[in-house]
Amino acid sequence: MTALSFDENGVDVVYQGTDFRLEKSLIEEAIEKEYPDVTDHEVLQIIEDNPSLSGEPRRVGDIIK
Repeated sequence: MTALSFDENGVDVVYQGTDFRLEKSLIEEAIEKEYPDVTDHEVLQIIEDNPSLSGEPRRVGDIIK
């Protein structure tokens, strides 16, 4: 399971027992969208090859407000 914790500057990630951070600029470059418009599903797809996506995608802008 992958855990994502969003804030204004990026995402703290726990993936297969490893903690790391994805900075806002890296996410924007990878997804080619402004950070608030990126969804949690898109971030998960950066981390995992075939993530199990359940529920509706949520925009970062909605998550961090």
